[in-house]
Amino acid sequence: MKASRRALFPALHRQPDPLPGFGLGLGMTMFWLGAIVIVPMAALVARPWGEGLHSGLHAFAHAAHDGRMQAALWVSFTSALFAAVADLVPGVLIAWALVRSDIPGRRIIDTLVELPFALPTAVVGITMATLYGPNGWIGGPLARHGVHVAFTQSGIVLALMFIGLPFVVRTIAPVLRHLPRDVEEAAAILGASRMQVIARVVVPALYPALVTAAGMVFARSIGEYGSVIFIAGNQPFHTEIAPLLVVIRLQEYDTQGASLIGFVLVVVSLLSLGAISLLRRRLSYGMD
Repeated sequence: MKASRRALFPALHRQPDPLPGFGLGLGMTMFWLGAIVIVPMAALVARPWGEGLHSGLHAFAHAAHDGRMQAALWVSFTSALFAAVADLVPGVLIAWALVRSDIPGRRIIDTLVELPFALPTAVVGITMATLYGPNGWIGGPLARHGVHVAFTQSGIVLALMFIGLPFVVRTIAPVLRHLPRDVEEAAAILGASRMQVIARVVVPALYPALVTAAGMVFARSIGEYGSVIFIAGNQPFHTEIAPLLVVIRLQEYDTQGASLIGFVLVVVSLLSLGAISLLRRRLSYGMD
């Protein structure tokens, strides 16, 4: 009798879903992911090939001899790499101060870390160009000693460091917060000094987080525009970044050239993120 009733009314005897709304939530997630990320990226990748294989190959061959494009990509990639590496030391120190110490004004510092996320990037660029310019509060004294920051690649790296610092702090701080103290105490009991504990116990445990943080800063810095163009000087072959060259190509109605530069940026970003993910996984397995 029960079996026949279940056969007639299967909906009334369905097992409760352990994750209510999972199907709807997954569908909405995939829809928005496709509409906001996948479709625009696919359109950007397909744009250089939009007029056929021959046209796409011709565009790539032309780009291979475009010295201005190569110089802009070199400036963007090297500046992003320098900023990612340079941000690790101050990022780790700030994260350590926020997690492992009780310094005065710790909550204020914790709030200020988020400032680059809240400020418009153009405001950051104008402010840094004013401070580090030849007549700025910081750039003026440096210029008198022969050190020039604004309108050089050093200024680009400095702007990217400001934008990328929160990524390092917010990636390292949770790892430090959940790092077991008993391992450090055991090393200290065995006779290790404080610096030896940090170098041989704490820092190796931070390797996956450091790789992740550097990768996030690098990926974010490649496409940075607003905070860089004011302090860079935008000199072709010297301080011109790839995102600015994309805008210039669009103003020249060279949509294929702009799409090609964007295509290169997307490919390099995806390859770098994939390599970082693989390296982080290997480091995590090595720690286990």
